[in-house]
Amino acid sequence: MTNSQLTPGIVAGRLSPADYAENFADIAPRLDAHEARVAADRCYFCHDAPCMTACPTSIDIPLFIRQIATGTPEAAAKTILSQNILGGMCARVCPTEQLCEEVCVREVAEGKPVEIGRLQRYATDTLIDSGTHPFNRAAPTGKTVAVVGAGPAGLAAAHRLAMKGHNVTLYDARAKAGGLNEYGIASYKAPGGYAQAEVDWLLKIGGITVVTGKTLGRDLSLEALRADHDAVFLGLGLAGVNALSAEGEEKSHVHDAVDFIAELRQSRDLSKLPIGRDVVVIGGGMTAVDVAVQSKLLGAENVTIVYRRGREGMSASEHEQDHAASKGVRIITGAAPLRLVGEDTVEAVEFAYTKAGPNGLTLSDQTFRLKADQVFKAIGQTLEGTPEGLKLAGRKIAVEGPGRTSLPGVWAGGDCAAGGDDLTVTAVAEGRDAAEDIHATLMGAAG
Repeated sequence: MTNSQLTPGIVAGRLSPADYAENFADIAPRLDAHEARVAADRCYFCHDAPCMTACPTSIDIPLFIRQIATGTPEAAAKTILSQNILGGMCARVCPTEQLCEEVCVREVAEGKPVEIGRLQRYATDTLIDSGTHPFNRAAPTGKTVAVVGAGPAGLAAAHRLAMKGHNVTLYDARAKAGGLNEYGIASYKAPGGYAQAEVDWLLKIGGITVVTGKTLGRDLSLEALRADHDAVFLGLGLAGVNALSAEGEEKSHVHDAVDFIAELRQSRDLSKLPIGRDVVVIGGGMTAVDVAVQSKLLGAENVTIVYRRGREGMSASEHEQDHAASKGVRIITGAAPLRLVGEDTVEAVEFAYTKAGPNGLTLSDQTFRLKADQVFKAIGQTLEGTPEGLKLAGRKIAVEGPGRTSLPGVWAGGDCAAGGDDLTVTAVAEGRDAAEDIHATLMGAAG
C-alpha cells in the first residue's frame, strides 16, 4: 500500500507511539507464579473431566493444573505438549470460552470457569523460556517424509514424525514457518515475536529441515514429492480468498483481510501502516473481528463489521464479538453487500437486509449505505489450486480416518482437509494424528 495509492482518509501515523504500544500490548499477560497457583486451586480435578472431552487435542487438563498447583509447571507443560506441541500458541488463540472453559464445572455452577487457557500459557511459557525441549528423537528409521505447509498442522505433524525417528523436510510458500500463527492472527494475541520463538523451540527436536519459498504446484509437484519421500503430509491451509460477488469489489482500497493482517503482523513500525477513517469489514468470523479490532487500534475513527446472517450465525465467538464492541467496533447483522460505490476508489458500500427462509437467505428491498474509504473482505478462504490426483470433498481435500487422502502415501490435515473446525487446535490434532498413522504405515503396523 504505497502513498500514491492512498486517499486523504487513509493515512499512517494516526496515533502517538505510546498509543500504538498500549493498543498492541499483550491482551492477556502471563500469570505470575502466585496468580497461577491461586487459579489452579480453583480446579476440582474432576475424574471424568468434561474439559478434557471438549479439548480437540485431549490434553489431560486436571493433571496439568494439579502439576501447577504443586509447583511443577515444567511437568505441566510436558503434559500439555505431549498432546499439543503448539500448546503455547493455542493457549493464546484457542477459543477456550467455547471449548474447555465452557464445560468447566465451575462455569456451570458459578458462571466463572477455571482459567484453563491462562494456566496453559503459564506452564508452556515457563518451559519454553527455560530453553528446555522435553522430547527426544527415537532411533533413526531411515524413512523420509515431506510435509508441505509449515502452519499448525504441518508443524505438529513434522514434530511428531521427527520424534518417531523419521527425517522430515518441511516446505512452506512463505518466507517464515508458522502459517496462520505467524501471519494470520491479531498482533495483540501473540506479541513479541512469540510465533517464531515457538517454531524455533519446536525445531529443537532435530530431524526437521525447513525449506521456505516453495509452493506446491509451482516449485514442487506432488508426484515428485511422492517419488522422493516415503510419505507426504499436506498442511496447505487455505490460500485463496472468496469473492464478494458484489458490484465494484475491484475498486481501490478493497483488500483481503488476511493480507492486511499478514502485513500488520510483519510490520516493524505500526505508525507507518496506513488505515482509513471509515472502515467497513464484511464477514462474521475471527478474521473479520481481528481486522476490525486492529483497524480501530491503528486509529480508524469508524469501524463496522457487516455480516449477512444473525449474530448467532457468526463463527467468531460471543467473547470475540464482545471484545470488538468494547473497542468501539459496530456490528451489523442480517445484511449483505450489493455494490461498492465510487469512481475508481471505494467511497461507500451499499447493503441489502437479508431474510432467512426455507431456501436460505434472500435479499430484501430495504437497503442502506455505509461510508467507507477502506473495505476489508473477510468472507472465508478456499483451497488455491487442486493438488494433482487428489479427490476433493466440496472445496477441500477429501480425507478418511487420520488424514488419509485418495492417493496412497499422501495424508492431509488442517484447514485444507475436509471435516473438522477451522481452529489452530484442531489443525494441531489432525497433524499429530496423521503423523501417528504415517509412522504406523511406514513401520508396517497400520491396518
